[in-house]
Amino acid sequence: MMMHFDESMSLLEQQQVDTYKTKKLYIMQAQGFVLAEDIVADHNSPAYPTSGMDGYAIISEDQAMGRLKIDSINPAGSALRNKVTGGTCIKTFTGSLMPEGADTLIPIENVEVDGEEIIIKEPVPQGFSVREVGENYAKGEVLIRKGTKIDFAHIGVLASLNIVHVLVYEKPTVAILSTGSELLDLGEVQTNDAQIRSSNNYVIEAIVRKYDGIPMQLGCIKDDRKSISTVMSEALQKSDIVVTTGGVSVGDFDFVKDVVRDDLGCEVIFKGVRIKPGQHIMVARRGDKFVVALPGFAYSSTVTALLYVVPLIEKLQHGISPLRYVKAKLKEPFVKRAKKAEFTACNVTLMHGEYYVDFKDKKVGTSAILTNMLGDVGLLYTSEEDTSKEVGDEVFILLP
Repeated sequence: MMMHFDESMSLLEQQQVDTYKTKKLYIMQAQGFVLAEDIVADHNSPAYPTSGMDGYAIISEDQAMGRLKIDSINPAGSALRNKVTGGTCIKTFTGSLMPEGADTLIPIENVEVDGEEIIIKEPVPQGFSVREVGENYAKGEVLIRKGTKIDFAHIGVLASLNIVHVLVYEKPTVAILSTGSELLDLGEVQTNDAQIRSSNNYVIEAIVRKYDGIPMQLGCIKDDRKSISTVMSEALQKSDIVVTTGGVSVGDFDFVKDVVRDDLGCEVIFKGVRIKPGQHIMVARRGDKFVVALPGFAYSSTVTALLYVVPLIEKLQHGISPLRYVKAKLKEPFVKRAKKAEFTACNVTLMHGEYYVDFKDKKVGTSAILTNMLGDVGLLYTSEEDTSKEVGDEVFILLP
């Protein structure tokens, strides 16, 4: 009995990981990894009132005098000892500490220098361009939360805190293999017309790389139970997720489902989902390791890898799946062809802040048409309860 797509997604979401793998990385190697600890500020930034512009540190009320004597110069990074007293100012630069006694920074554009004095041409409000203590962040503030995927801004904050190494979750290793005696790997010579070139394992390797897993490419395996069992057993030992394509349907040579249950000793989370493409899919686990058995047709395996493998890659590193559903409007009608959840390749354009969908040059046929994924593509999602749609209807699309 095949289950509803929503139920399969719920079961996948409910899977808990008992032990996460972590490691320390130098911050410049940590980009793209998920943070395994909260980053907390150990100081105020800035620690003292600081100039936000080039100009002159003054006492605000002295601007009424019209002219102020330049007492000294305060370069950024200097340990200034001079104070601002009534009727005087100190030339101060961006990033310099504000001199004691000053409460305002008047920009150089607002004054005219006359010998050793400045003439106030355009006054500024009290406190102008003075960065207060803790403006950037305050001591004790959580700046980056555990579970955040590290990007360039996070690296800048880490460096400002003098954090050299950071604790991250390890990216999961994903073993990939395609089953089928008819498959030819790259470079193999075709010897009969029934043989086809394998692409699934390479598409899935590319998906794993794109979505922050570490691929382990195992190539093609013949439809032989013993060979499949041996390769999958070794793959499960060396990886965190094993992804197969083919061999999970109901044919005489579809051995993967039996190997997963009987030889690997995995707990089957679910098998068979009312989804198009890819209804013959199995997700299983052993401990904190997962097996995802995908269909053999190229479009099916690609779509189901996005739906079921990518979330597991993120789950194993405590991250959030980058795949997202967005609303879009149909530029042409959509014919609902099956009472299943459908993921239909479509062209996506963004105009005036809204997404629009059409199906120009998208072929209707079997779940083998991988070329439908070319271009600015999205996957139009319709549930099994949905019906056909008209021009202008609002729909949901998955952006891979």
